[in-house]
Amino acid sequence: MPNDLDRARALFIRRWGEMAASWGVSRTMAEIHALLFISNRSLCADDLMEALQVSRGNVSMNLRQLANWGLIHRAHRRGDRKEYFEAEGDIWHMFEIITRERRRREVQPIVETIERCREMLRDVGPDLHEDSRTQAKEFDKRLREMAAFFQTMNELFNVLMKAGGSRIGSIIKLVPKALGSRRTNHPKAKLGLAR
Repeated sequence: MPNDLDRARALFIRRWGEMAASWGVSRTMAEIHALLFISNRSLCADDLMEALQVSRGNVSMNLRQLANWGLIHRAHRRGDRKEYFEAEGDIWHMFEIITRERRRREVQPIVETIERCREMLRDVGPDLHEDSRTQAKEFDKRLREMAAFFQTMNELFNVLMKAGGSRIGSIIKLVPKALGSRRTNHPKAKLGLAR
C-alpha cells in the first residue's frame, strides 16, 4: 500500500506531466523530468521504465530530448556500466531553459511572421484603393504594437534571468512601488490568482 511519500511523488509526477502540454512537450518527457527532479539519486533507464510503466524506446527517446534541452545530464556510478541521469537542480536555471526553448519554438516564429508581414505592408503602393491603404496602415500599427509587446516581454525575461533567484525578491518589492499601488496580503493575490 502506498505511503504518503509515494502518493506525494505520484501526484507531483502526474501534475508535471499534465502541465507538459502547455510547454509543447510530451507527457512522458515531463514525467521523466519530474521523477528525475524529485529523486535524491541518479536513475537509469530501467528505473524510469519501472517507475513510470513506459517502454525502453520511449524512455530513451525522451532522455535524449531532455538532455538536448539541458534539463538533465548524465551521471556515472563507479563499477556500473549503465547510464544514469540527474535533473538540473537549480530552479531558476531550469525555468530559464524551459522558457528559452518555448521562446525559440513558439514566440520566435510569430515575431518573424510579424516582421515579414510588416515588410509586405511597406510595399503597399499608391495604386491601392484609399480604404485598402487605410486598412494597411492600421494593420501595420497593430503589428508594430505586437512586436513592441514581444520585445518588452523579452527584456523582462532577460532581467528576471539576470537577477536569478537570489535577487528576484528585491525586484518584486520594487514593482508595486513603481506601479504606485499597495501590495495586497490576500493569499490568492500572492499567487496571482485573485481577480
